Amino acid sequence: MRVFVTGATGYIGSVVVDALQRASHQVVALVRHQEKARRLADRGVDTALGTLGNPNTWRQQASTCDGFVHAAFERSAKGVEIDRIALDTLIDLAQHAAARGPASLVYTSGIWVLGATQEAVDESAPLAPIDLVAWRPAHERLVLDAAGGQLRTAVVRPGVVYGGSQGIVADMLKDAENGLMRIVGTGENHWPLVYDRDLADLYVRVLTAEDGHGVYHANDEADEQVRAIADAIAAHRPHPPDIRFVPLAEARTKMGPYADALALDQRVRSPRARALGWNPSLRSVAGNIPRLSEELRRGRIARQERQDS
Repeated sequence: MRVFVTGATGYIGSVVVDALQRASHQVVALVRHQEKARRLADRGVDTALGTLGNPNTWRQQASTCDGFVHAAFERSAKGVEIDRIALDTLIDLAQHAAARGPASLVYTSGIWVLGATQEAVDESAPLAPIDLVAWRPAHERLVLDAAGGQLRTAVVRPGVVYGGSQGIVADMLKDAENGLMRIVGTGENHWPLVYDRDLADLYVRVLTAEDGHGVYHANDEADEQVRAIADAIAAHRPHPPDIRFVPLAEARTKMGPYADALALDQRVRSPRARALGWNPSLRSVAGNIPRLSEELRRGRIARQERQDS
């Protein structure tokens, strides 16, 4: 399969590109900067140099593909509008590809569209998105409704992604190094979590499975409490950091609606992903702090080497 990936150098998109290459698929990556295009080209990845909100800069390269992964989101005041522009274009390209043969489109949403859950919920659960992602269900529906003929469409809802040198858990590790970890709320809430490489494996499965369509949750189902993760990180440090639990109202004044996301209490299940043979290799953040700390260290070294080259 030849797959077009937006956000190819971002947190999720970069590991998806790696997984697609390991599975011997061709990749066309959307990138903004020539230097990133050069580094991807060195790895055998074709690139389209452009911006998410200007499809004319990448439409031609994307039109050569039969698989499409939308893993990008521009965090700006126009982010939702830009996401819709990109999504409309990707749907159009995928439908044209389906006129030639089997094609698939995978859209990246997120577990926060479920809101707080009183009990474990699967992909059939009704949506109750928090304000931060209130726009996402409409974009999910656009993707799902575009399916037809030889076009399969799917929505992946990752949990809180961890691994490498990016993401919420990596930020907690960095805060611990600096001596102070701030937890929104009491820390008794549960986060649905997923290791980045396990998540990337699911994307490949959904793209390539003949029955890969519909909604897929992606999390390890460990139901870890945020407090337990913070305690495990602190215990790993030679000089344990202070842990401060910030009341939600106070956190909102500094972080806005993102504070509500961090305070969500969610228990999520992924039966449709497991039906594709997906089986997460890591099932605990708290139990893998040494490994995750080493990944953070290696990520910093790699970033510094790129800056020095």
